[in-house]
Amino acid sequence: MLQDRFGRRIDYLRISVTDRCDLRCAYCIPEGFRGFEVPEAWLSFEEITRVVRAFANLGTSHFRLTGGEPLLRKNLSELVTQLRTIDGVKDLSLSTNGTRLAQHAESLRQAGVDRLNVSLDSLRGECIAEITGNGRSLAKVLEGLQKAKQAGYSKIKLNMVLLKDINEQDVMPMLEYCIENQFTLRLIETMPMGDTGRKMGYVSAQPIIQSLQAKYGLVAGQESVGVGPARYWQTPDGKFSLGLITPISQHFCETCNRVRLAVDGTLYMCLGQEERFELRPMLRAGCSDEELEQAIREAIELKPERHEFTEKPEKLIRFMSMTGG
Repeated sequence: MLQDRFGRRIDYLRISVTDRCDLRCAYCIPEGFRGFEVPEAWLSFEEITRVVRAFANLGTSHFRLTGGEPLLRKNLSELVTQLRTIDGVKDLSLSTNGTRLAQHAESLRQAGVDRLNVSLDSLRGECIAEITGNGRSLAKVLEGLQKAKQAGYSKIKLNMVLLKDINEQDVMPMLEYCIENQFTLRLIETMPMGDTGRKMGYVSAQPIIQSLQAKYGLVAGQESVGVGPARYWQTPDGKFSLGLITPISQHFCETCNRVRLAVDGTLYMCLGQEERFELRPMLRAGCSDEELEQAIREAIELKPERHEFTEKPEKLIRFMSMTGG
């Protein structure tokens, strides 16, 4: 069992398969940024599989493929198939912006992806254009969500980042859309990662949940699938779940169970701190499985107790897409 020095069990690894994206969400990638990793620096599918196998041997059982936009990585279903051969991989999920989901939902489901998280910050085309730089993407995402339902995914989650003066008025329409389609909605407070993250106005989720509680009679719930940081609320009949991810207003560091593997093989211990461990040099030098597992144990020892988004928002210069979602 992997455990950090604060007694937290690390049973969740998020794996970035690319730092590229076909959208330019204002809170994720700086405008005009071109400094992406060259493909030669990306971990190969075989290298990713080695890392996942090592984590699984150490007791980690939940894995999520992320980006950038992971569906930009060619032949991603082949990686899914490889990961599904590993003993100990109990849950394999995918985070996507949804623009390519219609083409890939079925093949990824057949390969072994259990669950989907789809980023969608509004149902208004003009709002999506303001956030992502591409208003035409909304129709693609909505089509992809319907294809995912047809492919048989359960517990599809929509991630909505709360943005001051941009999409606050869109929470209610999004909630109604999720109720209608039996999706789980998750509201996420903006994190001040890099200059682009700090420029986005912060919106606390607390007043929003209070108004939604009053309107829908939401009660504290327990999500049956998922190991992420969201706190869940449900309608009294249990048919709809609303998750809150609140790194600022109500941080969850004391229960953090995850680390992130960037596309270049860097393990990041915390979104809000700089502690990291480079695995790619070891992998390409031909390290043994035992050496790889020992390196992972050493990396977990670097995991900090908590982020400092509130106290030192200017501290982190790394932006979101560099770390992996």
